[in-house]
Amino acid sequence: MHELSIAASIVEQATELCRRQGGIRVTAIRLRIGRLACIHQSALRFGFDLVAADTPLATATLEIVEVPVRVWCAACDREVELRGLQRFACPACGLPTGEIRAGRELEIESLAIASGEQAPQQAAP
Repeated sequence: MHELSIAASIVEQATELCRRQGGIRVTAIRLRIGRLACIHQSALRFGFDLVAADTPLATATLEIVEVPVRVWCAACDREVELRGLQRFACPACGLPTGEIRAGRELEIESLAIASGEQAPQQAAP
């Protein structure tokens, strides 16, 4: 279950960013995860809950935005979204392509950081 080590890395990075921003806790964290990242979302959520305990992220909500796979089609001269992962070909013309433009992401998109009694502030890594 590599999601546990990924969750630990996310908590570590978010904790450091919270500290640098002068915050006391993270109230929300938003991740962008591509369909090709091979991350099982429920396992990541489970791992996140485990490793976030006793950290500034202990009560943070975890939002996951799934990024679809997008490839470049030379024949159509445009970026297209794949309908599935079984065939890497343009859905419009059928030309096979391996030029992946999106779908491998695994990144922290944003954090909501609370500092004292203030309302949470948004921070991007």
